[in-house]
Amino acid sequence: MCGLLGLLTANAEGQQREPAVRQALRCARHRGPDETDTWYNQHVVFGFNRLALIDLASSHQPLHYANGRYTLAFNGEIYNYLELREQLATEHGAEFATQGDGEAIVAAYHYWGPEAVEQLRGMFAFLIWDAERGELFGARDPFGIKPLFVMTGPEATAFASEKKSLYELAPALSLDQPALQHYLVMQYVPEPATMHREIRRIESGTQFTLRPGEELVTERYFTPMFAPVPLASARERNALHKRVADTLRDSVAKHMRADVTVGAFLSGGIDSTAIAALAKEHKPDLITFTTGFERAGYSEVEVAAESAEAIGVRHVIRTVKPDEMMDALPLIVWYLDEPVADPALVPLWFIAREARRHVKVVLSGEGADELFGGYTIYREPLSLAAFEKVPGGVRRALGRLSARIPEGTRGKDLLRRGSLALEERYYGNARIFRDDQLATVLRTYDPRRSHTEITARWYRESAGWDPVARMQHVDLFTWLRGDILVKADKMTMANALELRVPFLDPEVFRVAATIPLKQKIVGRTDGSGTTKYALRKALEEIVPAHVLHRRKLGFPVPIRHWLRDEMYDWAAGVIADSQTDHLLDLRAVRQMLDEHRTGPLDHSRRIWTLLIFMLWHGITVEDRIRPTIPEPHYPVML
Repeated sequence: MCGLLGLLTANAEGQQREPAVRQALRCARHRGPDETDTWYNQHVVFGFNRLALIDLASSHQPLHYANGRYTLAFNGEIYNYLELREQLATEHGAEFATQGDGEAIVAAYHYWGPEAVEQLRGMFAFLIWDAERGELFGARDPFGIKPLFVMTGPEATAFASEKKSLYELAPALSLDQPALQHYLVMQYVPEPATMHREIRRIESGTQFTLRPGEELVTERYFTPMFAPVPLASARERNALHKRVADTLRDSVAKHMRADVTVGAFLSGGIDSTAIAALAKEHKPDLITFTTGFERAGYSEVEVAAESAEAIGVRHVIRTVKPDEMMDALPLIVWYLDEPVADPALVPLWFIAREARRHVKVVLSGEGADELFGGYTIYREPLSLAAFEKVPGGVRRALGRLSARIPEGTRGKDLLRRGSLALEERYYGNARIFRDDQLATVLRTYDPRRSHTEITARWYRESAGWDPVARMQHVDLFTWLRGDILVKADKMTMANALELRVPFLDPEVFRVAATIPLKQKIVGRTDGSGTTKYALRKALEEIVPAHVLHRRKLGFPVPIRHWLRDEMYDWAAGVIADSQTDHLLDLRAVRQMLDEHRTGPLDHSRRIWTLLIFMLWHGITVEDRIRPTIPEPHYPVML
C-alpha cells in the first residue's frame, strides 16, 4: 500500500518534469512515509511513496525488471504473489531480484502480456513503462479498492493515487457542475468523474495503454456478473455454504501475508467478526479495533467487545466526541481529495489513527453486503411486490398522490417508491436529495440530469436478472467504489495504515455470484427477514452466536442529534463563511439547518452533504481553509 505518481510527456521532457513530480509527491507522503523516490527517462517520470509491508529490505520502487526494459510503480498488494512467482519460474524460467509482490506483476506482464492482469488476486493500481515498445501499460483492480486518478493535457498525461498530487501539475482546474449535482443526490461523485472536469478516474476492472502524444486507450478486463445457480436439495445448499466458508478462509489466509503486524477492525456485525475470527487462526495474538460514541443506539462498542472476548483477541476501543469531529473535519476532508458525505468516515479516521499505534495492516469486512445481499434495502422488492401487479396508470397516480402528502408523513416515501420502476427508484444505498429538494438549494440544478445517467449502463447489463441481483450489480459500480472503498482507502492511508478487504477477492466473488435469491434474502412479503442468508449459514461455526443474526450498525454517527445541539453553531458558521453562494442558495441551506434544529423534520443527511462540500470548496477552490497537515510519524514500524 503506497502512493504513485506517473507522468508521460508528449515532448520528451522527462528530465525537466522530474522536479515537479518530486515536489508533488510531498502532499501524498502519508500514503508511504517509509521511502520516497523518483525515476525518469526521456518520456516518463515515475514517483513513489512507499509503505513497506512485504520484503522490507528490497522491493524498492520504482522497480526495474528485465535489464531495465520495464519500470513499475505499483500501489496495493498482490495476495497470490508467491504462487505467481513459482508459476513464472517453473513455466518460463523467470528470475527475481526481490522477494516481493511488485516484481510478480511486472514479470507476469513480461511473459503473459496484458492478460497477466486477470491472474492477479489483490488490490492494485499500477503503471508499467515498456522502454522497448515505448508504451505505458496500467490497470486498476477488479472492484476499485485502490484509487487511480488521471489528468490529460496537450503536453502530458499524469496518473496519481492522490488527486491532490495532480493539483501541483495542473495549470488550472474548473468545477464539474454535473458532478456536483450527482454528489448532492448520491453523497459522492460517481466514477469516472471527479469534482474537477480536468481530472478523471481510471475505472475499476480497467486496463489501459498509452504512447507519448497519443490518446489513452482503455479496456474493461473484469465485469462482475451475477449468475445464480438453483439449489434443488439440502445437500446442494450445504455444499454451497461449505464452499463459501472454505473460499473465505482461503482469502483471509492470503490477506494475512505480510512482514509486518496485522490487526483487524471489529464492529458488532457478522462481516468484520468473521474476518477477525478467521484471521486469528493465523495470528493468535491478533489485535482488533472498534470505535463508537457516548450516545445510546450509536455504538457497537459493547457488542464488539463481547465478540472480541468470544473469539479470544485483544481489543482496543476509541470513543469519538463531537468536538473532536468538528476539529478534525477540515483535515479529514483534505485527505479525502473528493467530497464524500458519509458520516461514518469520520470515526473510521479516528480508529485508523488509533490502530496505527499498534499495527501497520488491518483487515476489514467491506464488500460482504454487496456480494452476499446484506443491505436492508435489498429486501425492498419484497415489500413493493404488490405494486408490480398494479397497472402502470394506477402506479403513476399513486406517485402523484405521494407528492401531495406532507413531508415526514408515514407512508409517503413507500407510495413514491412503489410507483417507480426499479431502474428509476434505485441508484444505490445513499439517497440524499430528491429532485424537488435539490431544486431548492442548487442554483445550477438541471432537471434533465438524473441518476439514470450513471446507472443505466449497469441496468442494461443486468436485464433479466432478479431485482436483488440487479441492485447488487448497481451497487458494485456506484456505492461500493464511490463511497465504501473511497472512505476505507482514504481514512486508513491518511494514517499510513493499510486496509485489506478479504471479501473483495475474485475467488470469493466467483462463489457469491452463484448464490440464488432465496439464499440471499429469506423473509416475508412485508420486507422483513434475514439478509445474506447463505453467508450466515456458512459462518455458523466461525462467528459467535450473539453476532450471527444481528443486524450490523457499522460506525453510525449521531449527526441528527449533534446538528441540533453540539454541532449547530459550528454548522451555522460553516454556512456563513462559505463562498459557494454562486452554486448553492445559502439562505435556503441555513433555513434547512434551523428547521432541523426545531424539528420535527430530519434534514441531517442533506445538511451534512452540503457542509462537506462547503469544507471541500473552502480548502480546494477558495484556498480559505488551510488545515495543518501533520508530518507522517508513526511509532509502530512492524
